[in-house]
Amino acid sequence: MQALYLQSGQLAFRHDYPQPTPAPGEALIRVRLAGICTTDLEIVKGYVPDFQGVLGHEFVGEVIASSHEASSNEGAPDVAWHGRRVVGGISLGCGVCPVCVGHGPEHCPQRRVLGIIQKDGVFADFVTLPLSNLAEVPSDVSDEAAVFAEPLAAALRIREQVTLRPSARVAVVGPGRLGLLVGQVLALAGTAVTMLGRSPYSLELPAQLGLTTGLADDFADNSFDLVVETTGNEAGFAQALRLVRPLGTLILKSTYAGDARLNLTKLVVGEITVVGSRCGPFAPALRLLAQNAVNVSAMIEAEYSLAEGLKAMAHAARPGVRKVLLRP
Repeated sequence: MQALYLQSGQLAFRHDYPQPTPAPGEALIRVRLAGICTTDLEIVKGYVPDFQGVLGHEFVGEVIASSHEASSNEGAPDVAWHGRRVVGGISLGCGVCPVCVGHGPEHCPQRRVLGIIQKDGVFADFVTLPLSNLAEVPSDVSDEAAVFAEPLAAALRIREQVTLRPSARVAVVGPGRLGLLVGQVLALAGTAVTMLGRSPYSLELPAQLGLTTGLADDFADNSFDLVVETTGNEAGFAQALRLVRPLGTLILKSTYAGDARLNLTKLVVGEITVVGSRCGPFAPALRLLAQNAVNVSAMIEAEYSLAEGLKAMAHAARPGVRKVLLRP
């Protein structure tokens, strides 16, 4: 099959990569559409230095084969999933440890992560995932919308972690791919959300989406009760820390290759609550997409074939670029 394969920091397109075989309890999925996110770009830079394999974790696909685990019929086809359009959770846990049993696979000590940790991803013709990871896409949600389910779920994770008062002053630092989803999700709660960028150009799309915007440098220190950092760079961390008020909350969504050098004294003196935020729930993400409650179509900048994957990755890495899609 075709695949974008990363080895020793070098990304290459391959047309002869082995097609995966689903293990018991897994589905073989034909990838219909995949999205490039900042994490993919950072992995190429060395964010996960030992990763070797197929990149990508944002996708919508179609189940073409599956099997289930059962003591009396192990490996038998589970035809109920055949032909379904699906998206899927990216974390694969052991399923038996206390973390998996009590909280799910996202923090399993032995977890694999789709296209990130010891698991081939979706920048390929086919991918395998456990049936338990899958969520069916509603018929009225297009592939172009469904491919946003994973990052939209990540944005919704914030709503699970913190309680937002309608009167709270909220800022999202970084009006990029993830930041635009975070801003829209938080605004659904009736909260006043300000999207902060470094240039007027970066704020054009969030303004078109009806979000309040502003240049980060124009705001005084301690201007916001809650600040979400989505920039993926050290400067964004510093800006977010500057803007959150004492006794406020700082939510960190970025993953990037590099070590941030920050003065963290304010976290102590200001008694700032710091929340790391990663994967989120797919069911409400799909509901929002079905309701057209979040505008994702305006975020699509370009689409490439998988054979043009290297060109697509280069495009996605340009400053200010929105979502770039890959269609195998």
